[in-house]
Amino acid sequence: MAAPLAGQAGAALRDLALRSARLRGGFAAVQLTPRRWLNLQEYQSKKLMADHGVTVQRFFVADSANDALEAARRLKAKEIVLKAQILAGGRGKGIFNSGLKGGVHLTKDPKIVEQLAKQMIGYNLSTKQTPKDGVTVKKVMVAEALNISRETYFAILMDRACNGPVMVGSPQGGVDIEEVAVTSPELIFKEEIDIFEGIKDHQALRMAENLGFRGPLQQQVEVNPFGETPEGQVVCFDAKINFDDNAEFRQKEIFAMDDKSENEPIENEAAKYDLKYIGLDGNIACFVNGAGLAMATCDMISLNGGKPANFLDLGGGVKEAQVYQAFKLLTADPKACLCLLMRVVVTVGAGHFCAEGEKGACYYGRGSGKVEAILVNIFGGIVNCAIIANGITKACRELELKVPLVVRLEGTNVHEAQRILNESGLPITSASDLEDAAKKAVASVAKK
Repeated sequence: MAAPLAGQAGAALRDLALRSARLRGGFAAVQLTPRRWLNLQEYQSKKLMADHGVTVQRFFVADSANDALEAARRLKAKEIVLKAQILAGGRGKGIFNSGLKGGVHLTKDPKIVEQLAKQMIGYNLSTKQTPKDGVTVKKVMVAEALNISRETYFAILMDRACNGPVMVGSPQGGVDIEEVAVTSPELIFKEEIDIFEGIKDHQALRMAENLGFRGPLQQQVEVNPFGETPEGQVVCFDAKINFDDNAEFRQKEIFAMDDKSENEPIENEAAKYDLKYIGLDGNIACFVNGAGLAMATCDMISLNGGKPANFLDLGGGVKEAQVYQAFKLLTADPKACLCLLMRVVVTVGAGHFCAEGEKGACYYGRGSGKVEAILVNIFGGIVNCAIIANGITKACRELELKVPLVVRLEGTNVHEAQRILNESGLPITSASDLEDAAKKAVASVAKK
């Protein structure tokens, strides 16, 4: 009896994996470096799965306490679960600045739903994954509560090691899967999916058996976790789906769901110009191209006694206008002083080089310290260093920068770039290599 039933579960797993592949645009063997992940809210993930045949709880989304009350009444459920909608995990154990404890609540009374929603919507929820001040809750999900007889874990992940998607499952669900991997690694099962052939029947069957499906099953499965009701129905009780930004051009409808309200304003502003901004707590701003180079630059600053305030990643196909906008972002805080490091290190002379943005144009958010120097570190592989140099000089003149600027440029057209910087007449300090640039950036701050 077990084998046929496991076969049903396996067929359902195979169907879900194929649907997931279609959402990604097929099994094409193309390697792309992700710029950013699109993270969907739980209610968005559930709707997406429901649209593709996965069973989820009945639910409504509300952005006011009155709407939450009406949604609870419309459900006509024996029990209702109210869940705050933020991207961070650990909501159940979180705390609101309204005093309410927990971002997930169960009740049988629609009026209690309204009362709880009043203490959720518009207030900040702090969890182990949010910033210290928490994240503002703007929506809540009002869903039908179902009894769960057993929870398992199932996910489809993209794994660089196997160059494609991997099914990951565990019969021990409803808990931190990372903890299970440490304490009971034998309960984590993986199946690599061939990007040309897709998931095979025997893989789906084996995964279903490993997850312990033995009783009567319906032909639906859920991602993270598998929840099985006493009636044998498999339902998606929670969901989280991420998409690689490189899929945006062919997944317009999905990316239109992007909720940027939880991002820092400066991150959203940077994204408009195809830039990536990360705020830190130091006082030396880093202007680089590439995440690896950014991390190396931050490490070198730290090794030489400084503290990085942030880094702004230009990416590969940078244009002069992006360089200008990058400087504008870094200098948007009227209090900020910047020191910039590029693969050609340019320091803003002996003078203190500070820039004031337009009134009210402060984009700095959590994690950003006061910027007292800018370090520009650019490696010109596919990036033309001359374009960077022109962008720097334009920004320095038009934004009237007044903080020390250190620039290190190396690679394509670097000699022309150095000529542009040297003949600009601007107080820019050049560096011969990354270590030299970091030392000069740190020293420029220490002199103050």
